[in-house]
Order: sequence, then C-alpha cells, then structure tokens
Amino acid sequence: MATGAVPASFTGLKTGDTSLGFAKNMDFVRISDVRRIKSGRKKISMIKNSTVELQPASEGSPLLVPRRKYCESVNKTVRRKTSTVMVGNVPLGSDHPIRIQTMTTTDTKDVAATVEQVMKIADQGADIVRITVQGKREADACFDIKNTLVQKNYNIPLVADIHFAPSVALRIAECFDKIRVNPGNFADRRAQFEQLEYTEDDYQKELEHIEQVFTPLVEKCKKYGRAMRIGTNHGSLSDRIMSYYGDSPQGMVESAFEFARICRKLDFHNFVFSMKASNPVIMVQAYRRLVAEMNALGWDYPLHLGVTEAGEGEDGRMKSAIGIGTLLQDGLGDTIRVSLTEAPEKEIDPCKRLANLGMKAAELQQGVEPFEEKHRRYFEFQRRTGQLPVQKEGEEVDYRGALHRDGSVLMSVSLDQLKVPELLYKSLAAKLIVGMPFKDLATVDSILLRELPPVDDVDARLALKRLIDISMGVITPLSEQLTKPLPNAMVLVNLKELASGAHKLLPGGTRLVISVRGDESYDELEILKEVDATMILHGLPYGEDRVGRVQAARRLFEYLQENALDFPVIHHIQFPSGVHRDDLVIHAGANAGALLVDGLGDGILVEAADQDFDFLRNTSFNLLQGCRMRNTKTEYVSCPSCGRTLFDLQEISAEIREKTSHLPGVSIAIMGCIVNGPGEMADADFGYVGGAPGKIDLYVGKDVVRRAIQMEHATDALIDLIKEHGRWVDPPKEE
Repeated sequence: MATGAVPASFTGLKTGDTSLGFAKNMDFVRISDVRRIKSGRKKISMIKNSTVELQPASEGSPLLVPRRKYCESVNKTVRRKTSTVMVGNVPLGSDHPIRIQTMTTTDTKDVAATVEQVMKIADQGADIVRITVQGKREADACFDIKNTLVQKNYNIPLVADIHFAPSVALRIAECFDKIRVNPGNFADRRAQFEQLEYTEDDYQKELEHIEQVFTPLVEKCKKYGRAMRIGTNHGSLSDRIMSYYGDSPQGMVESAFEFARICRKLDFHNFVFSMKASNPVIMVQAYRRLVAEMNALGWDYPLHLGVTEAGEGEDGRMKSAIGIGTLLQDGLGDTIRVSLTEAPEKEIDPCKRLANLGMKAAELQQGVEPFEEKHRRYFEFQRRTGQLPVQKEGEEVDYRGALHRDGSVLMSVSLDQLKVPELLYKSLAAKLIVGMPFKDLATVDSILLRELPPVDDVDARLALKRLIDISMGVITPLSEQLTKPLPNAMVLVNLKELASGAHKLLPGGTRLVISVRGDESYDELEILKEVDATMILHGLPYGEDRVGRVQAARRLFEYLQENALDFPVIHHIQFPSGVHRDDLVIHAGANAGALLVDGLGDGILVEAADQDFDFLRNTSFNLLQGCRMRNTKTEYVSCPSCGRTLFDLQEISAEIREKTSHLPGVSIAIMGCIVNGPGEMADADFGYVGGAPGKIDLYVGKDVVRRAIQMEHATDALIDLIKEHGRWVDPPKEE
C-alpha cells in the first residue's frame, strides 16, 4: 500500500465512524462530493460520502489520489477477515464455513406445515432457516413453531423476516435467533418514488425517527443474545435515500449504514449485512461498495450474499452463480442463499455447490502472481469492448458475423453432428428456409471444430460452407487446417505456435484465433503485439487448482489494455465428462460471469462433450443475459415465494413463461406480494403481483395500472397490457 503526503484539500476533516474523516487505516480517507439542491427558495449543500483508497498520482509521486479497495487481493482469492456473529448455536464469519440458508414458503400461521418444511430443509443440510413474520398472529405462531422443533430435536436457528412491523420484530426477538430488518421499510413508509427535497434539518429529523423506532429492537436483541441482518433490497429503498443517492448501489449501502450506526452507538455488534438485487451487476457493485466503506471505517461485519428474485431452473441458478460466485471469487461472503422459484429444499443443493466453490478457492488461494491493476472499474459497469471483425479487402466471405456486438456465443461441434446438417443447423438455433440455414436472434455466432472432416467428405464440407456463407465463424486448430485445409476457416493457435512461426505456413490473410491462459510471462505475451487476431480464447484446464481463472483473466485484460490491444476476448471453459449440470451452470456463472459483470469479455464458449448441445447453448445465452449483455429471450424477475405469497407462485410462473417466453427485450416481474414495494420491479417492464387472495394487480414499471383482477383472467390481462404498449409479437410457428 502506498504512503505519502495527503493533498491539502483533505486536511481538517473530522475523524470517527459517523463523520467525514480519516479512518483507522490511514491508507483510506473519506472525501465529500458536495451536491447543491433546491429547498424552497434556498439552495443548500448536501454531502455525499464515498470511501477511497490512496495511491500515488504517478510513479514516485508523494501526492496520493483516491482508489478504493473492496477485497483482500485482486490477484488471488483470500477470504475477507470478519468478526464472528452467533446465530443461535451457529457461528457465522470468516473463521467458519460458509453457511447455507433458505426460507420457508408455508403460511406461518400453519404451525404444522411450517415445522414440517423446516425439518425437511434441515435434513437437506441447511444451517439456518428464515420464516416470514408479517403480523401478530404469525408472531404468536412462531413460538409454537420453535417449541415444536425443539421437541423434535431440531435446533436449527430460525430467522424472522420483518417488513413494516417494528412491534412484531420486538415480539419475535423473544423467540427466534435472528431478526432480518429491511432498512428501506422498517421505520420508513413504503417508497412513493418521489423526488424529495431535504434541508439538513429535515434529513436529520428522519434519522432521529429511525433511531427512535429501531433502538428498542436493538436493545432487545442485546438482552436476548439475538443476531440481526441489516438487509438492504435494491427494490425497496426509501424516498429519502433515493432522493439523495438515487436508485443506486451507493444508496443501498447508505441505507444499511443508517441502521448500522445505531447498532454501533448502542454497542451492538452481533449483526451481518446484505445488499440484494435482482440484477447481478447491481448486486455485485453494492457489496463491493459496502466492503470498501467498511474497510475505511475499520468495520469487519460478516456478509450474507444473495441475488433476489433470481427465478427458477437454470435461469435462477445462473443469476445466483453470477452474483454470488463473483463475490466468492474475491473472498467475500459468509452465508449465502440461492433464491429460486422452487420448493425451498431445492435451493440447498446449488447453495452447497456455490459455497464449496468459494471455500475451495479461498483454501487454495487460487490466483496468479501479483500484478498491478489499473483499468478495471470495481464500482460501476464499464465494458471493455473488443474490436469486432472488420471486412478486409479481398476476403471472399463476410467475417463480421463471427462475433456479436452485445456478446457472442461459440459452440464446439463434432464430426458426428456434421452427418445430419439440418439437425446441426437447428441445434445452432439457425432458421431453416428450404433446408438452408439463416441466422436468427439467438443463433450461435461461431463454432469450434476440433477435427475437420476429410477433404473428400463433400457433404460435411458443404454443410460447413453454408455456415460460413451466413457469416458464422468456423474455427479449427492449426494442425487440422495445415493437413486438411477448409477454405475461409479461422485458425486456432496458441502462443507457442505463434512463437515458433508455425502459423506462417498458412496462406496469407488467414484469420487467427489465439488461445491464451492469462498466467503466461509478460515476455510470452509480447508476441500478441505482433499479430492481427480476430479474437482471443481465454481458458485454463478445468482441473487447475492453484491458478485462478478469474484472476488470470483479469491479468490478461490488464495487459491488453495497458498495451492498447483491443482483441475481443471469449471466455473458454472446458468441462470434463460426467460433470453435474448444476456444477456446469454454477462454475460458468461464477468464473465467466465474474468477469463479464466487470465488462471484461466479449462472449462465452462452453465445452462439455457429454452434455446436451441445446443445454450448453441455452446456458451460454443465459449467462450473457444474466450479465446484462445480449438479450435473447424474455427476462423474468420472479420471487422465490414465502409465507406472504398470495398465489401458487410456481404454477403461475410456469403459466406466464409458457405464454410469454418468446419476447426478447421484455422483462416481466412475477411477485407473490408487494411487501417490498413496487421498487422490487425496478428491472421489469411489466409486473404481475398478488394484491389480495385470488386477486392480481398489474404494473407498468413501478406504477400499478390495473387492480384486483380475478386470478383466472390475470395472465390474459397481462398479455393484453404488453400488447397495449407495443411490446408483443406472436410466437413463432412450429416448423
């Protein structure tokens, strides 16, 4: 860490946890961004805090400039050191395994059903269970739930999920082991999404109100030895926070800190933080900002990780893998929940797989040799876009379609697949017109053919020519192209082959695809400056234990950007035979997703010889869409259900998906209730929300437009609403 003179503009700042100033770690400083806003006839200044790490302005300079730190190391996985928080009899923190948890979906008042579900969850291996407690009757039932579980020898810690109900929280603290409070609605009214104007006095009065409402719960948790989660949700920030910080990751952090400062003032430290969002990119940025702020203040509270409303099936698992896996790769996270629109016990297995991935990476400290990172943006998304293929004079085919501007999907194709060309074209999601392939919205962009068909295999080579003719890239290894040349193929070479000059045996103008590990010496990487590559495939062997794929890729991107090399980079992940589908999804999301959420990468190539081809293609497109890149199908923001849910969420979700899944670019929120406010649908164009038993409210964005629709008519009403806004297209006809 750099040391040196602090700029004069930083002098005279106060110190302490709750004010601007230097933190205990003098490598950090809090600076202010003074914002002018109107209040009546006056203009006032509001101070917006940010946390920064200091580094030299230039090599050898005594002047320090801001750079924030959010993890222990960017070049290897080192678990962030935290305090230990006791949740009942389960210790939570960096000195302990990553804890697994989920949430019940039963009506909390139904004691028998809730007890049965908790036992089933515990039997599946969960460490902690959360139960929604929305009112006095549910709180009363919780005492019976706890007692019944104890009588059955189930001592799994129970967490009460609280919204809008401080009095209920006080009651349940006498019974449950942990209280989850949502700082956006515990003491504030439900957000109206109004841009409010605050004087400093107005703002302070609201903070005093929060302290007045929240303090009794903190005192009670201290008295009974309870834990607490201060759980911010991107969709339920208060109007005060949004007026001041916007609907942003920084606002999420400050919302939680308002409550954390009260806990600390009362000398209560048995709490954890969470920063959940349905958008994995927002979620990752919020947690990073949270940790950077805590580092500056010398705080070491544990983290609960989760992507809220992730959905179901591979979609839900992929979103969770992207968000949770990205943070685990940086050593962040002490307990996790994978929120799926499925039975709660179904969440435990993917949760365990993610936790194991994170624990292994930290135990082995997977990574690469230290390198200086200057270009990656940790706290806001900024994509490094590689130079897409440009047509060159004299080329016989159009290579511009080999990559897609919003993110590319590459697939590995076998010789056997070439034996039935029409089936291959369909597998690549190409449209067929009189047996001829044409690219569509979600057609694979390029294929990797590790073995070329014999020169005399006319049918197979004709099938490849037809793909090349529609601007699909065909990539094959150097050895194959030299022995069985395929006209207009792109040739895969590694750095050793480049250094040996073997590629010079190819005809002039042959397009090159370069395979790079990312942990090579800088001398080995120097040859990249001498070649014109159409793309780079970044990959490491699946069984590589010590070298971290994420860190190796970050090092590669740093080298490329430092040397102004704008080659597109495709993340290439090869899986061995027998890999479990969930492991494939989670590994791809946690490794490639961890880079794509930082804007590092231009596409994905997933290889797994024994996996279904359509599954691999769909997984690849799901990964890009989950990282907010290429949108090829309807996006669903679907809550995982809980005791508040007002309809059968799994059944209705399946019904809506069946009728609307063909609408790329459209986002639909399916919510069992509106407990967190319409901000839950911050990422959605349309919302289908339980308003009352048997009744549905429909939203456009955050605004309710139709209320109390009978359940049996609600899906058709949603489709009509989509049509009214010009976002509907008829589903394609089956061929």
